Amino acid sequence: MKKLFRSTTDSKLTGLCGGIGQWLGIDSTIVRLLVVIAAFFSFGAVLLAYFIATLFVPKALNNDFRFTDRYQA
Repeated sequence: MKKLFRSTTDSKLTGLCGGIGQWLGIDSTIVRLLVVIAAFFSFGAVLLAYFIATLFVPKALNNDFRFTDRYQA
């Protein structure tokens, strides 16, 4: 069972979208785009939920995601 953590390696603002992307197994850029689109159509309610989730989702340790750099040879 995978646990949801805020990412320490894939972080733009708080690392929540990076953590959700890793948890779902998709690119974090897609998650970020979905959050921005949803925030626009929900008149900011998603942003409130985002920052509340940031308070409750713990930050990951560096080794928790088993991060592999696929761009490095």
